[in-house]
Amino acid sequence: GERNERGDRGERAERGDRNERGDRGERAERAERGDRNERGDRNDRDRDRNDRDRNDRDRNDRGQRAERAERDNDGDDDGEGGGRRGRRSRFRDRRRGRGDRAEGVEGGGGREPQVSEDDVLVPVAGIIDVLDNYAFVRTTGYLAGPNDVYVSMSQIKKYGLRRGDAITGAVRAAREGEQRRDKYNPLVRLDTVNGMEPEEARRRPEFYKLTPLYPQERLRLETEPHILTTRVIDLVTPIGKGQRALIMSPPKAGKTMVLQAIANAITHNNPECHLMVVLIDERPEEVTDMQRSVKGEVVAATFDRPPQDHTTVAELAIERAKRLVELGHDVVVLLDSVTRLGRSYNLAAPASGRIMSGGIDSTALYPPKRFLGAARNIENGGSLTILATALVETGSVMDTVIFEEFKGTGNAELKLDRKIADKRTFPAIDIHTSGTRKEEILLAPEELAITHKLRKVLHSLDSQAALDLLLDRLKQTRTNIEFLMQIAKSAPGE
Repeated sequence: GERNERGDRGERAERGDRNERGDRGERAERAERGDRNERGDRNDRDRDRNDRDRNDRDRNDRGQRAERAERDNDGDDDGEGGGRRGRRSRFRDRRRGRGDRAEGVEGGGGREPQVSEDDVLVPVAGIIDVLDNYAFVRTTGYLAGPNDVYVSMSQIKKYGLRRGDAITGAVRAAREGEQRRDKYNPLVRLDTVNGMEPEEARRRPEFYKLTPLYPQERLRLETEPHILTTRVIDLVTPIGKGQRALIMSPPKAGKTMVLQAIANAITHNNPECHLMVVLIDERPEEVTDMQRSVKGEVVAATFDRPPQDHTTVAELAIERAKRLVELGHDVVVLLDSVTRLGRSYNLAAPASGRIMSGGIDSTALYPPKRFLGAARNIENGGSLTILATALVETGSVMDTVIFEEFKGTGNAELKLDRKIADKRTFPAIDIHTSGTRKEEILLAPEELAITHKLRKVLHSLDSQAALDLLLDRLKQTRTNIEFLMQIAKSAPGE
């Protein structure tokens, strides 16, 4: 009798009476199985769902969604106690939150979303953010947003996508009156990766397999005769492509103005360089000021955002820079500040249990080091230059510990002096403690000899008098070359 009844139900299911089939099917299975535990119920239901998915795979997407919605309704009306139904719906929500990942990667072998002929495709563009076992296209900058697009791991592996890739593609537009089942729309078509064909992008090299060298090509910062900040930096701390420079600054010493001057000089003198200004834990008005005064990409997470946002923005920005370097571009990243980034990692990272002085977790300083360590000049390729500010003399033990950790990582230092800034002398650069390692590679032999001569003169004075003398002489000349020629002609003792 049971078999006949099941056969009748099968005929009714073919006629499209899915609700009735689902209800009776579940009741019959429960009667047959007896009282199984909740876990067994779930496994059987998952197996049934997978079987039905395989049978209905040829149907179009609309049919699949309708069927899933009906199946979900059947599950709710199973007549069991409220507590158990609540648990089951929670489990189903959790499964739905993972979206097609559970079905696609495990159940269906990582199959990609299918497109039917009557689907309307909407173009989408953004930056790939690869997480543990899934990925998203960030469409509104470097932070997660409501319009992000889900990318399956099978697509990541198929096209060789990496975190920080800029992609264009298409998603399926929701039909009129249709409720979208997943929180994020899945990517159904990939058009370009970093402006290239997807197949071409697979053949690019990996960043950490490229050979790093000392900076060899100079980034000249001198622009206008009256902009003395960049002229002084060019003389005191010459910067090359691939430099890893630390700008050490006490509070209110003018580091923001120095960063803006450097950013504008790079866009003016080196338009081939891709400029990224990464502002972490900064004041919102300072972010706006930087966006309006700098002709480059400004990536920011203000201090009113949670620490996880600070770390996410910094990581995705540096990964974006690495992808550009792999393609042979020259990239300059200005980070403000590495101290605040270290603080954010200290708050966001899970505790390891080993606490250093100042309340710093021992594992919290590795990610900012990895950020700074990405700066390099690539042999026969591009370069990644990072100029990062570090806060000193703040009165915080934590800031001192973070700075001491990074002090030896850079190959150029620019020190700002609070005492000089208090006397309203800008740029408040401490000439004695600022400098570049291996500057002989960047400078021509004649220029190097004159620079050494200038240093001898300035080192005989204290830092305030030395800067005053240098600024006074620079104001009298139109270019640094003219100034250096004057130094060469003058007597060594002058």
